Amino acid sequence: MEIILKSNSPRRKELLKEMGYDFIVKAYDIDETMDNNLTPYENVKRLGYLKCNINSDLDYGKVLIGCDTIVVLDNKIYGKPKDRVDCFNMLKSLSGKTHMVMSGLCVIYKDKIYNDVEISYVTFKELKDKDINDYINTNEPFDKAGGYAIQGIGKKLVKEYKGSLNNIIGLPTEMLEKILGEINGIQN
Repeated sequence: MEIILKSNSPRRKELLKEMGYDFIVKAYDIDETMDNNLTPYENVKRLGYLKCNINSDLDYGKVLIGCDTIVVLDNKIYGKPKDRVDCFNMLKSLSGKTHMVMSGLCVIYKDKIYNDVEISYVTFKELKDKDINDYINTNEPFDKAGGYAIQGIGKKLVKEYKGSLNNIIGLPTEMLEKILGEINGIQN
């Protein structure tokens, strides 16, 4: 099965590699602006689909994978921080609370479209301003939804999580494995 990952995310590449699949990367820029008329769930599902579907006709017959991950607290979406101040404010608002990590996963194979959302829950410790600033100074949080990486130094901010750890990192591998298994069954 020929797989194309429609993402430049180093985390997604790593997770897909860990699943044991060979793939190539073809990522295209899309407008990732959230639609205020949609819920966070609907937004992330839509973005996963848009990332997967862009120029999909060029690779018809191959397995295309697109994904988008967001952090949600009180129905507010936290994307990647714009700068240090934005990052500080994000982490301060997540401090001591449980938030959702949603990944919109889309897989397209020929005329079949699988598009769903995986949700995990992360609870942060109570963070002091110094903890937040020390973490920001590592420069780790800047290309991460919610401004942290649970698989990196950011794990020090986390009290506990429920659900798929790989989803929190950026790719719901359990959901993806199930879909790829189904596609493999169709191909054989």
